[in-house]
Amino acid sequence: MTTKQEDVVVSPVENEEDIKQANHCVSEAFGRQTKDAIWMMLNAGWDTEDGQAKNAMSLMKQWQSTTTNKDGYPNALYLKATLPDPDNLGKRRVVGMAIWKQLSFVEGYGEPFTGDLSETIKELKTEEEQRFATQMFRSLWKRRIEYVKEISSPGSGRKPPAVFTLDLCAVDPAFQRRGVAGKLVEAGLEEAKKRGNLECTTEGSAMGRAVYRRLGFKDEGTGDIVFEVDEEFQSRDKPPNVFLRTGV
Repeated sequence: MTTKQEDVVVSPVENEEDIKQANHCVSEAFGRQTKDAIWMMLNAGWDTEDGQAKNAMSLMKQWQSTTTNKDGYPNALYLKATLPDPDNLGKRRVVGMAIWKQLSFVEGYGEPFTGDLSETIKELKTEEEQRFATQMFRSLWKRRIEYVKEISSPGSGRKPPAVFTLDLCAVDPAFQRRGVAGKLVEAGLEEAKKRGNLECTTEGSAMGRAVYRRLGFKDEGTGDIVFEVDEEFQSRDKPPNVFLRTGV
């Protein structure tokens, strides 16, 4: 699975160095560029050397723990986008990453998705931060969980009973506007077809949703996801997202 456009190459993540460079892209996009409050809360120290190393190690463990479905496909597909490295002649560098996940509550057809981040959230410093993060992610993934349950039910008629979800897509701001995000999304859409024409879903951020819509995702319902949080959290920053899928 390799595609090219103006020197952009998309292929599966291969090693630890890929993960380190991909983590840098995610940090630059969600931390420095969009200042996503929830992402920064869960990735403490993202702008420090120690924090980068810790977060890259966490990403590495997730990548290494990928399972496979009954057809031998990985349930989590980690894709990297590379461009010629302007600082190292003849070498390439990771400038973006996408994580696609095959989800299903039917055994063998994908990973069941519950949105459980308890192990990560319990590392937050205060009980208040833990409650806020829990409520935010419960709201963010509410429709995803409902939909995976719907298509996994015997009466859904889905064959296979699974969806292919774009769980994360990030491009280093220094390399944006070069078609990188689009190629990462297109590669996932092509993979979904190989897996039995799986429907694709995602939670589109304000920055990414235009790309997703252009490539075939459509809004389910109207407006952004409503974050159901306690009164004390109402004034906190909440990154706008909308639930999108290709089968609408």
